[in-house]
Amino acid sequence: MTTILVTGANGQLGQSLQVLSLNEALIKFIFVSSKELDITKRESVISFLNKKNFDFCVNCAAYTAVDKAESDEDNAKKVNVLGAQYLAEACLNTNTKLIHISTDFVFNGMSNIPYTERHETRPLSVYGKTKLDGELAITSILTEYFIFRTSWLYSEYGSNFMKTMLRLSTERNELGVISDQIGSPTYAKDLAKVIVHIIKANSNQFGLYHYSNEGVASWYDFAKAIFDITNTEIVTNAIPTSAYPTPAKRPCFSVMDKAKFKKNLGIEIPYWRDSLKEAISNI
Repeated sequence: MTTILVTGANGQLGQSLQVLSLNEALIKFIFVSSKELDITKRESVISFLNKKNFDFCVNCAAYTAVDKAESDEDNAKKVNVLGAQYLAEACLNTNTKLIHISTDFVFNGMSNIPYTERHETRPLSVYGKTKLDGELAITSILTEYFIFRTSWLYSEYGSNFMKTMLRLSTERNELGVISDQIGSPTYAKDLAKVIVHIIKANSNQFGLYHYSNEGVASWYDFAKAIFDITNTEIVTNAIPTSAYPTPAKRPCFSVMDKAKFKKNLGIEIPYWRDSLKEAISNI
C-alpha cells in the first residue's frame, strides 16, 4: 500500500485532499497539522519521516498571510523556507518523493504574456520571496520532486476570496472589487486531484510546474461570477488597486502558462468558472 504524508492538513488543499482520500482504499494518507508536526523544527521532521516508510510527502503547509508577512518576515521564513528545506532533507534521507506547493507571487506581474516555468522570478512581497526561497531550497537538495506553482486558490474550506464574497453579499448592498489584477482562480479540489493522480500513477515526470484552472479573470470578474452563479443581487463596482492599498504588493498580472504541465502530465485542466460552480454547489 502506498503511504502518503500530508502536511498542512487543516488548510484548503489539505482539507480537499482529506475528502479525496476517503475514496482511495489503496493509499494510506497520514494528515498532520502543525500541532502534530512542526516543519520548522529540523529534528522533529527528520524523526517523523524516519519512523514511517512514506512513499510521498505532500507539503501543503505554508505561511500564507501575505500582508502580515511584511512585518513578520522571520516566521514566514521559518515555515516557507526552512520548513521546505527540512522536509526536502528528510525526503532525501528516506527516499521519499516530495510534492510541494508554491505560488504565482514569485513573479512581479510585469509580463504581458503568461508566465512559463523558465520566466525570471522577481517577487514583490516577503511572502513571494519566502516561497521562492523555499523552492530553491528544495531544488538544491532533491532531484526527485514536484513543485506546483498555483494561483488564487479557493475552496469550501478555510478563508478565501469566494467565501469572503459570499459572506459580504449577505452584509452589504454594494461592493468595490479590484479590476486591474489579472490571474486564474484555482479550485483546491482540482489541484488535489492532480496530486492524487501523480501519486497513483507513481509518476517520474519530476520538476517545476505551473497549475491553475483554465481561463483568465480579474478579482472583479471572479466576484461577478460568484454573484451570478448564486443569483445574488449586489452592486459590484470595479476599482483600481490604488483604491485599496495593502502592506504587500501584488503582481498585477499572474497568469501562468501550463503547457509543460499538459505535455508532461497529460491531466485535463477544468475551466475556472465550471469549477467555481462545483465549489458553490458543494457549499
